[in-house]
Amino acid sequence: MSTAPGLAKHFLVASDFDQTLSFNDSGLVLSELIGASGFQQKVEGLARTNLVQQGGELAYLLRHDPEFRGVRREHLEETGRRVRLRSNIPALVEFLERGVDGCQFSFFVISAAPREVIQSALAGVVSPDHIFGTELDYDPDSGEVRSIVRVPAGYGKVAVIEELEDRLELAPGRTIYVGDGSSDVHVMLHVNSRDGFTIAVSQNKQLARIARSTVLSDNAFSVMVPILDQVLGWSSGDIRLLFESNGLTLHEWEKARTDRVTVRSVPGVAVNAVAS
Repeated sequence: MSTAPGLAKHFLVASDFDQTLSFNDSGLVLSELIGASGFQQKVEGLARTNLVQQGGELAYLLRHDPEFRGVRREHLEETGRRVRLRSNIPALVEFLERGVDGCQFSFFVISAAPREVIQSALAGVVSPDHIFGTELDYDPDSGEVRSIVRVPAGYGKVAVIEELEDRLELAPGRTIYVGDGSSDVHVMLHVNSRDGFTIAVSQNKQLARIARSTVLSDNAFSVMVPILDQVLGWSSGDIRLLFESNGLTLHEWEKARTDRVTVRSVPGVAVNAVAS
């Protein structure tokens, strides 16, 4: 249920992409596409050397690994089309755009994955100007990656969060960040330190000690459970009713610091992103 402009509490909801909105790492999908070998081993090796910010390994490989030197824009766009996404991302985005009584949300994706990959994967769902990914510069003759312009990894994500808070004129306490792995540690610590809210969507040990809440579910809409419950103070009954109004059911909900959620679509029920 939408609210009148200026009367609603305004929240920034920022989400990582790889293994947060998707099931796998876009770098692995790109490797399979171009026939590059040992991607995971290369990433782990870079992590051990602390040569690059966690999350920025693919950007490094695109510039320095011979097997990735020939990557062009079309490879990244095809990678995005091949990435397996979590279910009900469109329903989540539509719901956030509409808001609920007393609250409005601005949704952005912030990831170290190449921007072309994310835009291709979320085409028609998330506006390109709401996507922050690694920005690449291409050689005008060969079309290959020539340089890295910006990598939103580690503290780079913190810079984007602060940029968005300034743009939206929001207090830091109105920021909600959703992530899955070690590359999200810096931004989660930053958001928490300024009274924001953080959600982990994996059992990563580092994040488990940092995130305000953890949601384990294959359904992207599940992140609304801790937002409605812990940020907005909704009752369990109201949360279940909202899911049902969106054509979904909370089939299982183990309500604890870690919310284990199973969401299922109701056959024959049209999705309505407006809370009744």
